[in-house]
Amino acid sequence: MEGTMRQMILTGPRKSTIIEVPIPTYTDDEMLVRVTLTGMCHSEWYPWATARPGDVLGHESIGVVAEVGKNVKGFKVGDRVTGLGGGAYKEYIVVTPQKMAHVPDNLKDEDAISEPLACILSAAMKLPCVTLGDTVAVVGCGYMGLGTIACFKAMGYGNIIAVDKRPEALENAKKFGATETYTPEDLPEMYISNWETMGKADLTRSGDNAGIFAPGIPTVMEFTGTEDGLQLAGQMVKAHGRLGIGGYHNDGMRSIDFMLWNFKAFTAINCHERRINYEADLCRRCMELLSKGIWKFTGVTKIFDMKDFDMVSEMMEHHTDNFIKGAFRP
Repeated sequence: MEGTMRQMILTGPRKSTIIEVPIPTYTDDEMLVRVTLTGMCHSEWYPWATARPGDVLGHESIGVVAEVGKNVKGFKVGDRVTGLGGGAYKEYIVVTPQKMAHVPDNLKDEDAISEPLACILSAAMKLPCVTLGDTVAVVGCGYMGLGTIACFKAMGYGNIIAVDKRPEALENAKKFGATETYTPEDLPEMYISNWETMGKADLTRSGDNAGIFAPGIPTVMEFTGTEDGLQLAGQMVKAHGRLGIGGYHNDGMRSIDFMLWNFKAFTAINCHERRINYEADLCRRCMELLSKGIWKFTGVTKIFDMKDFDMVSEMMEHHTDNFIKGAFRP
């Protein structure tokens, strides 16, 4: 396909513009996809806020196959697809079929942007439910936290505790399966395991240290991406429990009380995923889970025009009008 297309580029901190660029070419092993929506990821906020002229963003794509290379199998022109790669704040992207998933007919575009869904599924599966009905906590109830709450419910967790600074975020959490909701200030003491709540430990090995196992929660997922959120999540984990770190901490260093983490002997798990082929498989699995109604996580994404990226980034930053997630038409 010849011609030009619209693409968003960054022109400096907090500023973007739309330019015309050539439609990309593809090989016999690739496909050209006409993008219908590109999802906004919170990981893009910091790169947007600190951008240099010419920087580009975008990795959450869904669209329609426009052309296929002669060696491509399993996809045809007109198929609705989503997946990984290509760079997506533009009208057309080139992708490899190995990274793509078919979109079921019963899913809307805005609900089927698979890359963030695959990230959520990957993170949640790193904290599997041990026994049906187990207790779990999620700290941070933005898009990723809400998706994790819904996923944990599908996985068999019973009591799902949601923690967020914003009351509206906690109301959202209830809709997706949270059974208890708290702001950090209202969190019951029994859900905090720190030096004050554990009491003095017996380091002589003469007793059983039962006191240190009383407070806290056995499994906690952090999805704030902030230092105070990570600190709070670490305080909530019970001794010998599990902490999943799902928040994307890309804006600087983090300080934690590692003496507390060390003493409680809990397992800290980095819940990010970098195995491309594995995550592509998860994209396909997410489509199946959503289509069959196993994972009930739809209806949270609002659609905008790509020219409004800066305005929507500010909405995401300030959680304007209970902002959860945005997606852009090219």
